[in-house]
Amino acid sequence: MGADVTLDDFKTEVLAFLDANAELKREEEAFQWGKGKDAAALFEEADREQEAKGLQKAKEWRAKRFDAGLAYITGPKDFGGRELSQAHERLYASLEAKYDVPNTSYFGIGLGMVAPTILAHGTDVAKDLYLKKLWRGDLVACQLFSEPGAGSDLASLQTKAERDGDEWVITGQKVWTSGAQYSDIGEIIARTDPNQPKHKGLTGFIVDMKAPGVEVRPLRQMTGGASFNEVFFNEVRVREDHRLGDVGQGWMVALTTLMNERASIGGGSGGGGGQMTRLIEMVKHYGQDRDPLVRQELMKLYIGQKIAGYTNQRAMDKIKSGQAPGPEMSLSKMSLTNNMLQTAKLVSQVLGPKLVVDSGEWGTYSWGSYVVGLPGMRIAGGADEVLRNIVGERVLGLPKDAGIDSTSPFKDLKVGTQRS
Repeated sequence: MGADVTLDDFKTEVLAFLDANAELKREEEAFQWGKGKDAAALFEEADREQEAKGLQKAKEWRAKRFDAGLAYITGPKDFGGRELSQAHERLYASLEAKYDVPNTSYFGIGLGMVAPTILAHGTDVAKDLYLKKLWRGDLVACQLFSEPGAGSDLASLQTKAERDGDEWVITGQKVWTSGAQYSDIGEIIARTDPNQPKHKGLTGFIVDMKAPGVEVRPLRQMTGGASFNEVFFNEVRVREDHRLGDVGQGWMVALTTLMNERASIGGGSGGGGGQMTRLIEMVKHYGQDRDPLVRQELMKLYIGQKIAGYTNQRAMDKIKSGQAPGPEMSLSKMSLTNNMLQTAKLVSQVLGPKLVVDSGEWGTYSWGSYVVGLPGMRIAGGADEVLRNIVGERVLGLPKDAGIDSTSPFKDLKVGTQRS
């Protein structure tokens, strides 16, 4: 078993690989207000040409890692993994962070959400077809859950999948799909039985994003970028061996993905030490470091980030012990967005009109992209309001909303009409 590889031996192996394939980062200078890159946006919004070049570099780096046995560190050997511990995974990440390597965020959804779902619910055919290719970077995956009339209320989705021999025919629309424009496959949840209550009668599938009938349209955001997409499915055919889980058990498949998504998104604390330093220096630069109200808001944010880190560590330790991600991940995601809201509040308080006027002054207008991008983060991985319901019901044991109909057939419910 891979567990026989000690951390010291693994460190030697990783450093040899990194030294041979990447350059050490130059030692960063201490942060100084007014110097360096002036960027605070939450979403990377490169144009399509830059995006394509970045993706190619990322794929090449993932392939090098995988071929060296350093990409799927904790995964099963049957699918190219090393079956090493989470400690080995963390060690690799800490060592790679010291080197100048390509940005691999293109694979975040595929490896953090879709691949674990395929491993847990996919057929043997699907696992053999996709897991190695996903982890090697040969394929990129996206998540196809939200719809115009079923975003936070995912169980109200209307995209349908109808059985046709050994295939399923999918028709409908998804929205807010990150990375759909460069993805090869997608995980989709569709309604297969409208005679069942809304949480039942759902089934998960792996869909080819390049198949006939799939149309991806970019969505322009307040930030000016187009990180998200709407995706249309017009009688798209999916093989039976690309089904995820049993027919009618799509809700459980979705929960697996969503809990992994919240683990992935909630892994941040709403800004690490680098952002905190920048905020402190901003307060000093504008002479508000002696203002007791500003100091209080700054300390609230610092404490919030620390608590979020501890909360996330507790949840991640549960996963590392072999347990499935639970409702605790909703707490991590809520902590993340709460810290972002506190950051936006503090920045607005200190900068005032400079936040919305592009005067060319360093460290001012650049925060505007952060503030207008924040609503997207409050929706991604489950809206704040939905996560509060999850915590209330599944963590605190509070009763469900009496108005939720979880027993009537879906076809009898009054739901929004699907947009074309």
